[in-house]
Amino acid sequence: MKKILIAEDNDSNYMLMTYVLKKHYEFARARNGQEAVDKVDTEKPDLVFMDLKMPLLDGLEATRQIKAKYPDLPVIALTANAFDTDKDDALQAGCNDFLSKPISSKLCLETIAKFI
Repeated sequence: MKKILIAEDNDSNYMLMTYVLKKHYEFARARNGQEAVDKVDTEKPDLVFMDLKMPLLDGLEATRQIKAKYPDLPVIALTANAFDTDKDDALQAGCNDFLSKPISSKLCLETIAKFI
């Protein structure tokens, strides 16, 4: 079964993601950007969902660090900020796609299917 790393500091958003993913994927959680960078090494995920606003290291910098080491690992930005500039920033940081919160289960699964 494919594994997804969910980088999300908000418990309710994390619970929603696990509800969407639990029938289809294994998952692990990172509560901040630095933990996400570290867990990519230990968990070896097939895809990362990256919240952009997190403590210690924001999602943009965490994505840059992950992509520097694992350029082929798909990273999907998740954010409540749905402005075009936020999407542009995420894509420039190396995110492969961008989803706004609250996420749709259908769109989430369709987005994952594009990459794994």
